[in-house]
Amino acid sequence: MSNFNPDFWEIPVPPEFFDQLTTEDHLWYQTSSDEYTHIRHIKRRKVLKQIRQIISKELTDRQNDCVKLYFYEGKTQEEIGEILGISRRVVSQHLFGVTRDGRRVGGAINKIRKLCRKLGIHYP
Repeated sequence: MSNFNPDFWEIPVPPEFFDQLTTEDHLWYQTSSDEYTHIRHIKRRKVLKQIRQIISKELTDRQNDCVKLYFYEGKTQEEIGEILGISRRVVSQHLFGVTRDGRRVGGAINKIRKLCRKLGIHYP
């Protein structure tokens, strides 16, 4: 009989997900000042700059507001709704889209992902 601990919930993750990670992606990795780490930080800043440009130029004004409040300022969807005068559900739709006929439609995050793929923007 296994020792089941109800206070601990395991989240299943496909094993191939971990194959994509490098040592630097692990929580316990402490950044050193070697050249590889420096190059990685430069690449990360470049990618983030490109994503910020997509956010400011390609999203609707409302999507832009929701993304900035949610990701930059750490506001909850409820707080964003109060600030913008819309419901939490509408904020969620602006951020993550809706599911129609089993597929995700609309939403700022979906649009950002599509544009990143189209432009070849990816973070190793």
